[in-house]
Amino acid sequence: MSESSIQVSIIVACRNEGKHIRELMDSLLTQDMTGISWEAIIADGMSDDGTRQALEEYHARHPELIVVDNLGRIVSTGLNAAIRAARGEVVIRMDGHTRYSPDYCRRSLETLERTGADNVGGPARTEAASVRARAVAAAYHSRFSTGGAKFHDENYEGWVDTVPYGCWRRTTLLRLGLFDETLVRNQDDELNLRITRAGGKIWLSPTIMSWYSPRPMLSTLFRQYFQYGFWKVAVIRKHRIPASWRHLVPIAFVLANIVLVTSMIISKAVGVVSWFTCSAALWFTIISAYALSTLIASLLVAKERGWELFPYLPGVFAAYHFSYGLGFLAGLRWYLIKPDSPPVFHSMYTRLSR
Repeated sequence: MSESSIQVSIIVACRNEGKHIRELMDSLLTQDMTGISWEAIIADGMSDDGTRQALEEYHARHPELIVVDNLGRIVSTGLNAAIRAARGEVVIRMDGHTRYSPDYCRRSLETLERTGADNVGGPARTEAASVRARAVAAAYHSRFSTGGAKFHDENYEGWVDTVPYGCWRRTTLLRLGLFDETLVRNQDDELNLRITRAGGKIWLSPTIMSWYSPRPMLSTLFRQYFQYGFWKVAVIRKHRIPASWRHLVPIAFVLANIVLVTSMIISKAVGVVSWFTCSAALWFTIISAYALSTLIASLLVAKERGWELFPYLPGVFAAYHFSYGLGFLAGLRWYLIKPDSPPVFHSMYTRLSR
């Protein structure tokens, strides 16, 4: 098939996905691409768990599934390697831990053409089996944890500031300079920020359907959002402005807790009773208000999605808020101490895929 005849390139970045890679390849092959010439470029981050062998097996049977090396071994370098190898006029990103409707690509193409947007995507739907995983998914869709980001609304359609994954004209990506390869996380949000700051537009459509499986354990959820907070600093450092002011709310909350508890410890040590009393009163007020807000949010979510989720929801909300805030503060500390040494190979800030 000639380069000029390819209409759509699906891109995927993966590394050591031996447990999931065959499911992803099968989902690519079940996409309704009737009448559309397409290819899928899978950028493998030098996997050593059997992923590469599985990819090569699929390529041998289905030449449209093309494998390229991702020597950088992170998502941003993998996506860029796939884009550079892509021949399609339109590029659609897919991810290994997400289930896609068979018409996902077709709906993405139709929406891109209909709206004239620079990027389109569907809302962040979730699916989970266990009660704990369902609690994580339910909190993910609550305004209390997300700050009202429109892509968390499964029914919203319209202009937004970011979407999961994405569908772009290849010329748009090349004009913008592709994904920022200094970012291990938040590279999709950063690209969308560049789109909007350049005058482009992003459209969210509920007809573009996919289902993400959230992490069921609080420890892995905490680490995931710690990394999102950490790498958000790099995005703000680059653009000198947050993509959205809602990102700063958990940071202010965590910082206030740290400052007040530190103030209490110091004032107690030096014997300044009035200072200790004032700090303790402020801290108690903040914690009480947060506990009450968390309880109300948990009740509202449990009422809508099932009362069996209620015992888990306060801890899930706290994991979302504290991990993101602490990650952001850790990012500030890193970039103040080592501004010329991004931690792209430090496992604390990179280990975990989406």
